[in-house]
Amino acid sequence: MKLLENKVAMVTGGAQGMGAAHVRKLNEEGAKVIITDILEEKGEALAKELGANTTFVKLDVTDAGSWEEAIKVAESVFGPVDVLVNNAGIDIMKPFIEFKAEDLQKLLDVNLFGNFHGMQKILSSMKKAGGGSIVNISSLEGLRGTAGNSIYNASKFAATGLTKAVAQEYAEYNIRVNSVHPGAIKTPGIEADDIKDTVQNYVERIPMKRIGEAEEVANLVAFLASDKSSYSTGSEFISDGGIMAT
Repeated sequence: MKLLENKVAMVTGGAQGMGAAHVRKLNEEGAKVIITDILEEKGEALAKELGANTTFVKLDVTDAGSWEEAIKVAESVFGPVDVLVNNAGIDIMKPFIEFKAEDLQKLLDVNLFGNFHGMQKILSSMKKAGGGSIVNISSLEGLRGTAGNSIYNASKFAATGLTKAVAQEYAEYNIRVNSVHPGAIKTPGIEADDIKDTVQNYVERIPMKRIGEAEEVANLVAFLASDKSSYSTGSEFISDGGIMAT
C-alpha cells in the first residue's frame, strides 16, 4: 500500500517549483491532489500531466473567500481534505533601512495570513475526514536571522509560532500541524547566472557540500502528511544539508 493511499491533499503554490515537487510526490504516494495556485495555465498543465487523481483550482491564499471556494471544489471532486501543504510564499530582500511598511504587509499577507486562512478554513473539512495533517512550508529563515532578509524572517517566525499554537489547540481532533524548514534548494531562481558566486560560497558552508533537490523536501512533506508521522505535531523539521548544525 502506498504511503498516502486514500488521502485527499491540497497544495498551495503547487503549479511550479518546490510546490510542484510536493504535488508529484503526494500523487506518486497515492493521494488525490488538489493543485492550487494563482498560475492557472501552469496549474492546469500539471493536473493534465498527472491525470485523474489530480485537479487544479485557482486560489489566492491571501483571500479567505478564495479558500472557501477552493475547499468546496476539493470536497465535491475528491471528498474531505486529509492533508494541507501550505507551500505558497514570497520573499523580498534588501537592507532593513530600505524596507517600507507595505513590503512587510505584502510578505505577511502571503507567508503568514496565507497559512492562517488555509488552516482556519480547512479545519472543518479535516474534522469530517476524522483528522488530518497540515504541513506549513517555512524556511531556515523561520529559525534564524539573516542580514538583508529581515521582514522575510519576521513573516516566517510568525508562521512558526502560529504552527505551534494551532498544533496544540487541534491535537485532540487528530489534526497535526508541523513546519518544514528547507535550506538552499535547487530551483530556477537559485540557478540564475548573476548569483552563481553567492550560491557557491554558500555551498562551501554546507556540511553536505551541495544544494538540496526539491524532491528531497517533498519526501519529508510526504512523511509528515502520512500516518507514519502520527505522533509528530507542533514541530520544526529541517532539510538543509546540515547548515543549522554548524
